[in-house]
Amino acid sequence: MRKIIYFLSVLALTTSCSDLTDLNEDTKNPSEVPAATLFSSAQKGIAEQVVNTSVNKNIFRLVNQQWTETTYIDESVYQWTTRNISGNHWDAYFSGTSTGDGSLSDLMMAKEFIEKQVIIAADPDFATKTATKKNQLALIDILTVYSYQILVDTFGDVPYSEAFKGSGNYLPKYDKAVDIYKDLIVRLDRDIADIETGYPSFGEADFIYKGDVTLWIKFANSIKLKLGINLKASGLENSIADAAIISASKGAFTSNQDNAKITYEKNVPNTNPLFVELVFGGRHDFVPAKPFVDALVSKNDPRTKVYFAQNLVDDNGNALPYKGGVIGVKNSFGKYTHINDKIQQPDFKGTYLDYAEVEFLLAEAVERGVAVSGSATSHYHNAIAASMEDWGVSTADASAYMAQSSVAYATATGTWQQKIGEQAWYAMFNRGFEGWTFTRRLDFPALTPPSNADAAAEGQIPSRMTYPIREQTLNAINYNAAATAIGGDKLKTKIFWDKN
Repeated sequence: MRKIIYFLSVLALTTSCSDLTDLNEDTKNPSEVPAATLFSSAQKGIAEQVVNTSVNKNIFRLVNQQWTETTYIDESVYQWTTRNISGNHWDAYFSGTSTGDGSLSDLMMAKEFIEKQVIIAADPDFATKTATKKNQLALIDILTVYSYQILVDTFGDVPYSEAFKGSGNYLPKYDKAVDIYKDLIVRLDRDIADIETGYPSFGEADFIYKGDVTLWIKFANSIKLKLGINLKASGLENSIADAAIISASKGAFTSNQDNAKITYEKNVPNTNPLFVELVFGGRHDFVPAKPFVDALVSKNDPRTKVYFAQNLVDDNGNALPYKGGVIGVKNSFGKYTHINDKIQQPDFKGTYLDYAEVEFLLAEAVERGVAVSGSATSHYHNAIAASMEDWGVSTADASAYMAQSSVAYATATGTWQQKIGEQAWYAMFNRGFEGWTFTRRLDFPALTPPSNADAAAEGQIPSRMTYPIREQTLNAINYNAAATAIGGDKLKTKIFWDKN
């Protein structure tokens, strides 16, 4: 019997020899993922990090005191090492995979895939395919720039020129943040010039604009405007900053119809991350923070009705005033105002960048002496109106709000930094990271750290995240050089543009 089995085994091997190579192909995990799939994955993954409110990944609504916590308060008091938050934030961009997270690595793979495509001159569709290839590469690069801006604005100096070299360099050096900014501006200029509006890009695989490259040009200009403003605030490279701001201002968003948003679906797993974390997960971890609630209520802001739920009532069922949670302590979920159901809907869109932010940046540009069209007053009021419209507030209510002496640009309290900084804070209720950026750059609103803040914060609202622990251990030489260059790997160390 053994001989027969042996014979059949050999026969099976010899007769199926030509098919054995197929066993080397993993059909469930292909070695090459189509560029469009990688691009979609990157869009989803980047939005996931920008939008989500997981205490393991995105704590920017907490540090900017727009939200606070109910039970676990570590993140609200700046204890960010227990959960490796900085490492998770870093990995969301540097180390994502094509099978889930989406990140710079997905974009790099998509770029490599497209660059390998050979289009022969004899192809009857040569012109269309060539232009489409250029458009796709430009869109990939725009998202790459967007991601690097977030990394620089989080940490300061980061790996850039030596990043993604693979086996060529597993331990990349850290480039100076200002040098990265300068190169990102150059890249955006090239991307804008390369896009050919008469040709397609990624089509339906583009979750932001469905392949509309004209809107991608506006998105690229809006990112460049933000880079230019930050660079201008640094006091470094003023001529580069001015040129970037002026050119970007002519091609940036002009209405909410241009907003860069990702569309989610009603069913998991493609739902808004806030729905997953706050509703689907059944968690009651957050409430709006007292400083934020009190500020909006004091100005009769109509967005209170869409930001907050009117869940507090007296014994007779009458609505009670909004009540924000106290920073740095546990807050009973039932005793404080809740986050409105609007942003917790499964298909509520996630925002990368919007028209309100662009108008606030333009108001700031005017005040910083950059020659852009319009006045600081007009841009400031346009920004508030854009935010109101985007949140569904009526034009009448928005106009009445802006007519108040405490809101109108000519009469509102304080310097231009205070006026713009506070209103940007209100507008970016669901955009914690960029809200934090405005607060850091303008020093308004004037937030106060809780008395029980972690010692690592040294009595201040954090100005940055510290580098991931893994970088300290695996890339120690370059980490130490970067830490020294920025003035110490501390929460209080300021990003290069944070000069106020």
